[in-house]
Amino acid sequence: MQEYLLEFEQVHYTYPGSQKSALNGLTMRIPSGKKCALIGQNGCGKTTLFLLANGLYKPNSGIVSWCGEPLIYNRQHLSKIRQKVGLVFQDPEQQLVASTVEEDISYGLCNLGLPAAEIQSRVEQALIEFGLTTLAEKPVHHLSLGQKKRVSIADVMVLQPQLLVLDEPTAYLDIRHTRNLMKTLNKIHQNGNTLLMATHDLDLVYRWADWVFVMDKGQLMLEGKPEDIFSQRTLLEELELGVPLIYEMLVNGLSPEEGIIIERVRQRILKDG
Repeated sequence: MQEYLLEFEQVHYTYPGSQKSALNGLTMRIPSGKKCALIGQNGCGKTTLFLLANGLYKPNSGIVSWCGEPLIYNRQHLSKIRQKVGLVFQDPEQQLVASTVEEDISYGLCNLGLPAAEIQSRVEQALIEFGLTTLAEKPVHHLSLGQKKRVSIADVMVLQPQLLVLDEPTAYLDIRHTRNLMKTLNKIHQNGNTLLMATHDLDLVYRWADWVFVMDKGQLMLEGKPEDIFSQRTLLEELELGVPLIYEMLVNGLSPEEGIIIERVRQRILKDG
């Protein structure tokens, strides 16, 4: 198996008209088969990295590689890359383009020019896998935010990518929808996919991720296992990130079970206001 799927080597990117680099010599490698989390302050370059990941943007300099091969920025190559690197935006409204759920999931497959029978088979399977069967004929603008996020993930996964990249997937979701979304992502990972998720939820990162990347000012500052990353408290506080509440509790002598109970109480207080 390929050790790394996606690699960035000394990548620079500046938005047109901007004086400030969004990515400033970023070197980073996404390990195959892992649940990876990407953390950093707003403006650190996370979203820009994602847009470079499947060729929506082209770096000003440096190399983005897939399975050891540099991306080629022509239509044919980028079409293949976008099937392998699935990108889910923070706002599902940016991704939903058709009138009904079923039509939306079929949209990308139709663009690939696949036979109608294969499209129908893949769409039906996606509806089942993501619990959307009863919503198949429902207009997408009638869906809840949690449902829209599920559809946006189904839109991407129906293309059978190897790497699923998610920008703040739990943003604005309540506890129930967040829990359901994480179950979906865990199932995707168990089916053999690699995941890369940007999030501000450090407790989620600590509980969920196998590998953590920390970015600041367009550069990679740290990477490693969650327990190793969050042990570097001084640096994380300098980056204004801090450490997860659960990790803090464990360091102070609470058992994982006690930490989880207290975290659930905290979440309930937040939910109930």
